[in-house]
Amino acid sequence: MSAPDTTETTANPSENTPSDPKMTEYYQLQRNLYLVMLGLTVVIFASVWVAYSLPTALNYLLGSCAGLLYFRRLARDIEGMGNGGFQLGGARLGIFIAVMIIATQIKTLSILPVFLGFLTYKAAIIVYVIQTTLFQE
Repeated sequence: MSAPDTTETTANPSENTPSDPKMTEYYQLQRNLYLVMLGLTVVIFASVWVAYSLPTALNYLLGSCAGLLYFRRLARDIEGMGNGGFQLGGARLGIFIAVMIIATQIKTLSILPVFLGFLTYKAAIIVYVIQTTLFQE
């Protein structure tokens, strides 16, 4: 007979949050920025589709997805710095370079919508800062 398992698993995800209030605040900020970026991506994608064409909107969406990957990588690097580690951003820069090379090499892709889509993460940061500055509770 084996010994009973004494490890406990929690079904509630809020119980798995870190006990450090600064990291909890960081994860909340990260989540809010992801939501703002997702909202901006949906609105801009639909607007570009209506105003221009579906291929242009898909070019924007490709850049926005690359920007999301870049932002996610940036968030992981910042989290690592908060935990005492330090990494250079070579992988983040590689994401941008790769998406720009793909946009220039494939004839059906346009560089400008892909580039502007990539910058959506910066727009999300600006919107979040304005939102928290003007509408503080």
